[in-house]
Amino acid sequence: MTTYDDRASLTDLTTTVERVRRSMETVIEGKPEVVRLSLTVLLAEGHLLIEDVPGVGKTMLAKALARSVDCSVRRIQFTPDLLPSDITGVSIYDQQRRDFEFKPGAIFAQVVIGDEINRASPKTQSALLESMEERQVTIDGHSYELPDPFMVVATQNPVEMEGTYPLPEAQRDRFMARVSIGYPSAEAELRMLDVHGGLSPLDDLQPVAHAHDIVKLIDAVRAVHVAEAVRRYAVQLVGATRTHPDLRLGASPRATLHLLRAAKASAALAGRDYCLPDDVQALAVAVLAHRLLPTAQAQLNRRSAEQVVLEILQHTPVPTASGGAVPAPPYQAGPAYGGPQQPGMRRP
Repeated sequence: MTTYDDRASLTDLTTTVERVRRSMETVIEGKPEVVRLSLTVLLAEGHLLIEDVPGVGKTMLAKALARSVDCSVRRIQFTPDLLPSDITGVSIYDQQRRDFEFKPGAIFAQVVIGDEINRASPKTQSALLESMEERQVTIDGHSYELPDPFMVVATQNPVEMEGTYPLPEAQRDRFMARVSIGYPSAEAELRMLDVHGGLSPLDDLQPVAHAHDIVKLIDAVRAVHVAEAVRRYAVQLVGATRTHPDLRLGASPRATLHLLRAAKASAALAGRDYCLPDDVQALAVAVLAHRLLPTAQAQLNRRSAEQVVLEILQHTPVPTASGGAVPAPPYQAGPAYGGPQQPGMRRP
């Protein structure tokens, strides 16, 4: 049963998110599905990985999300000489106090923008592992809690480019979703020239939501109901990646949890207090594909992880309201959800 308070929470959620969406779309032209996915990840308490070629607005999307919400924001430019202590912080000896004093690093913010994360060494990349999973930092045996809400928005270039390091599997698995922005349409690019030709639209972007509002919205998302059949459907989709012949590494149980949380956030954004199989389907590619490793034979055949997930979606029966299941209809994800890319885009 949905109480009056639950309905009020969903109403507040859709109203607040709509303000944030409109604010972000003044900066990101012609990519509503990308903006929606980033807001879905925020409300699902996840982290977002934005992967694309240079110049398509990866950092602009991260900054637009951060500035639209009145949260503390820190930006980290990942470079080969960046040290783990630059991210997490370091203990410095205070001669007056004759004791060590902890100096927080850039990770101590509510929205952390990691720009070009795959240009840092794997050792530096691993400094984010504890923060992203446990929302805390441990230095010299002491644990320090991170603020709430906490979200990492990282950008990376395709691994074929010079000076990049592939993200470790453990690092990729901690990102709830991966999004590709893609090239804009001709009309959107013309509008971008008009809007961005003078001053940057980020200069005029003002917060339209507060951090405590986001915390309340996250609580509302947690209350979204997920039926047993929908949970089983999510488990079947993830389980199929572990036995598919074209994959040498399937999705983890963490991926199942992330898929369910993202589906609940998607349902809340649609104004529903219950989750549908459609919510799981729409996010499966974005949540699962970046965690999968194709076999050598699949790579020779130019079979991408996104294509494998789409194939699994087409062959996994969809649960119905009567408790049964029907064959999955043909499903095609768009570029923002990790589907086929626009001309000129490449996948690692």
